[in-house]
Amino acid sequence: MNDTALNGFPEETISFLKKLTKNNNREWFEANRELYNYAFLEPALNFVVEMGEKLSTIAPAIHAIPKIDKSIFRIYRDVRFSKNKQPYKTHLGIFFWEGNRKKMECPGFYFHIEPKYFMVGAGLYLFPKDLLKKYRNTVADPVNGKELDRIVKKILSKKNYTIGGKKYKKVPRGYDTDYRYADYLLYDGLYAGYESNDIKELYKDDVIEFVFKKFKDLLPLHRWLVDNL
Repeated sequence: MNDTALNGFPEETISFLKKLTKNNNREWFEANRELYNYAFLEPALNFVVEMGEKLSTIAPAIHAIPKIDKSIFRIYRDVRFSKNKQPYKTHLGIFFWEGNRKKMECPGFYFHIEPKYFMVGAGLYLFPKDLLKKYRNTVADPVNGKELDRIVKKILSKKNYTIGGKKYKKVPRGYDTDYRYADYLLYDGLYAGYESNDIKELYKDDVIEFVFKKFKDLLPLHRWLVDNL
């Protein structure tokens, strides 16, 4: 990797996550808070700044805010209603979004790393109720449905790319079950991603360039969601 502010990322971040996986308790975390700051938080902040600059060239209205609970998801888990009482997440999640709604109600680009897995994604994970209706009506228009189908097929033609968000088994009431693009009416969110268990892929080139290339592959889906919803 080149000698940039991201030198050591994501190797040192992944090393930290491996240690946290084996020591997921407050005592260990507090004793290693300096390591958290150095190997997790600071590289994540730098990643948001550098990737935000790159993304602004293809999505000028993107929000890239280098703060916890903005572009960087907090490492602390909400264990109040969970059987899993481990206090910390063992992954890093970073999100860049476009739109004026709440962050998670907007389409965006997502980067996720774990000790043995990473994902580069784009889309909208779960449509709010009002956007779900708008999404369905948009898909029901043959011109928009055809464009979405073309985008999805192009993404799926690339190795290790997937489409997610399909939930329902039946076409919603009021829509034509014989419609050519009816399958897209079964989604309650729509997102695509590049997934890999080969974490060393991130070490081959500059991580910013590697992830940005994946984001560009997914840009047409992001643009379709922003323009139509």
